[in-house]
Amino acid sequence: MKNSIPIDLIYEILSRLPAKSVARCRCVSKQWRSILRRQDFTELFLTRSKARPRLLISVQQDGKWSFLSLPQPQNHYENSSLVVAATDFHTKFSSGISLYSCSYASGLIYFHNMHIPKEDVDPEHVLCDPLTGQYVILPELGVGHSVSYLGFDPIDKEFKVLFMNTSDYIASNDVDHYILTLGAGELKWRKIRCPFTHEPVWNRICINGVLYYLAISSNGLPYVLVCFDVRSEKFKLLDIEYRYGFDGLINYKGKLCGINLEYAYHNGFPVKLTMRVLEDVEKPEWSKHDYSLWVESKVGKVNYNLSVSGMTATGDIVLSMKYVSNPCYVFYFNPERNTLQVQSVEIQGLGANRDCISYYAFVDYVEDLSVNDAMLQLKSSPLLQGRNIVTKRPKPKQRRHTSRDLSKSAPSVKNKHQNKYKFLANMLYHSVGLAILFFVLFVLFF
Repeated sequence: MKNSIPIDLIYEILSRLPAKSVARCRCVSKQWRSILRRQDFTELFLTRSKARPRLLISVQQDGKWSFLSLPQPQNHYENSSLVVAATDFHTKFSSGISLYSCSYASGLIYFHNMHIPKEDVDPEHVLCDPLTGQYVILPELGVGHSVSYLGFDPIDKEFKVLFMNTSDYIASNDVDHYILTLGAGELKWRKIRCPFTHEPVWNRICINGVLYYLAISSNGLPYVLVCFDVRSEKFKLLDIEYRYGFDGLINYKGKLCGINLEYAYHNGFPVKLTMRVLEDVEKPEWSKHDYSLWVESKVGKVNYNLSVSGMTATGDIVLSMKYVSNPCYVFYFNPERNTLQVQSVEIQGLGANRDCISYYAFVDYVEDLSVNDAMLQLKSSPLLQGRNIVTKRPKPKQRRHTSRDLSKSAPSVKNKHQNKYKFLANMLYHSVGLAILFFVLFVLFF
């Protein structure tokens, strides 16, 4: 007779729960906390989460933010079909005020200009976990005007913040810029140089460890594209075919794609969508594709109110409303099937004042336990100020190669000479653990 709950059974059940529920289960006992923090469980949970991706919606009202999500359509619908979707509320981030948009990378939200009332009058750089509302204020640099971006290196599993020092809005090649690696111990800004002068703008995306952002060349128009390799920390400058930049950047099957929207004369549908895909980075070489999007009149006019949210893993380009609208509409356009599906999303709790509401949506959001753990680690790390800037890049960390084996049970202590009292105590302990497991599952599901 076994004296413990099989670990593969625990994994099988708990990996299907929301991340918040797993966090509660970690509080059951020290043994459960140890088991549910193991890397093999974290990887299994992430695999299950990727099978149910969601659209993350951040709502800004009067400078304060709320985070919600809803399931992304997984089935093939007929053209212009309308689906009503319900959102799940995650958290409200009311610790600071930011009248600027936020960016997203691999589960984290980044505010590059947020005022924290309890901290300082100067704007702060803030990382936030949209699932829990936990946030970290990055060290100050004491630099004037700047533009900063969040990138993710999928090889070393590291987040990095690129800080471009923009005096008079220009990032010059003869001044110091900075970079900060998250999760590498003490938070320190390191100096970095860019080999060319440019004017960074906000449009950005991180694809397979490369951060892309739009910029204006040193000679003014046309727009150019800056590529920053997050792992090697090297810059590259590319020309783009379209002189006036893009309305949005998306990940098109692993390639960078710029999207432009052209509205009908009455500010409604049809909307012309133009894609320019970066086929070859070295040349560079772009391909162009044009589409016309049509939606039934019951959706109403969009009035230049669409933003490009991204492209899902199933190949749908997502367009969402930028400003106040309830219900707000989310459009899923599939270029290969030439179909357009519309989600009608009703968001509760917006309040009476809806004049200062804006929406930002991010595709393929999945719950990742490692992101939550990383935020907890960052909150306990010392935040070093600008005077502690280091100039050398840290040595690459050694990666551990681990494998998951669900057939192995949790370590247990065997003692052939246990007396009957110890045996009964052990059985009682595991019976209580099993009872807690089923009680937790009962509360979560019913």
